[in-house]
Amino acid sequence: MQKVTPFLSFDGKALEAAEFYTSLLPDSRIDRVTHSPMDTPGGPTGTVLVVEFTLAGISYVALNTPGFTFTEAVSFMIQTENQAETDRLWEALTTNGGEAVACGWLKDKFGLFWQITPTRMLELLRDPDTARAHRAMKAMTEMVKIDIAAIERAAGDA
Repeated sequence: MQKVTPFLSFDGKALEAAEFYTSLLPDSRIDRVTHSPMDTPGGPTGTVLVVEFTLAGISYVALNTPGFTFTEAVSFMIQTENQAETDRLWEALTTNGGEAVACGWLKDKFGLFWQITPTRMLELLRDPDTARAHRAMKAMTEMVKIDIAAIERAAGDA
């Protein structure tokens, strides 16, 4: 049992968001959809109230609550294995109303913030050679979507 579960409030789009997110990553699924047994500010009796879903093996709960919005203060980091995965997730999350922010950060069409983070970039930022890590970080801060090869070149790998 997972002791802490991220709980996300959506303005009427909890099921749409959960279906979208679970389509992006392996080991993801909709676990349960609960419909409201009564009229609420979120909708009339019978509308989707709560969606429980698993995203990459982690349980989440999505609630339809009008008027709530997300801020940059909370984001979800997806570690990617290569540029193709970075590009695929970036494209999926910025399409249809999402927007690029900076340094691998983006806001999706539901207003939720994500960090698409290549594991190779993290390795370079943690490099014990501080000059190399500095060069990698400087390159990263000048990017919007992360370009792994460009960070490697800046760090001195190429």
